[in-house]
Amino acid sequence: MKHFDGQTFEANVLNAKEPVVVDFYADWCGPCHMMAPVVEQLAGEYAGKVTVGKLDVDVNQEIAIRYGVMGIPTLGLFREGKLVDRLVGYPGGKAPIKAWIDRNVPAPVAVRSAAKEA
Repeated sequence: MKHFDGQTFEANVLNAKEPVVVDFYADWCGPCHMMAPVVEQLAGEYAGKVTVGKLDVDVNQEIAIRYGVMGIPTLGLFREGKLVDRLVGYPGGKAPIKAWIDRNVPAPVAVRSAAKEA
């Protein structure tokens, strides 16, 4: 899984061609540690479709403030350089996070075309 910081955020998140999920976290945050393995698992599942990475809010306060991160953990979904949605807090498992990503990431064009023909 990628780790973003002030040096890499623009290139790897804002200029990314695919959607990016950013896990805003801190080392001292208990719920962040509970959510981390789930986020890592989803990074593998969405490889090639969605980039998933982490950003330490204590080290990168400027970025956290810019995107209005008021509590952690917060997941931010970026598309075409814009924050399009966020999920605040650990929802208690993989299914709610996966559903949130799926709601925010459009299906591939081939899948949409096949659905129209059916």
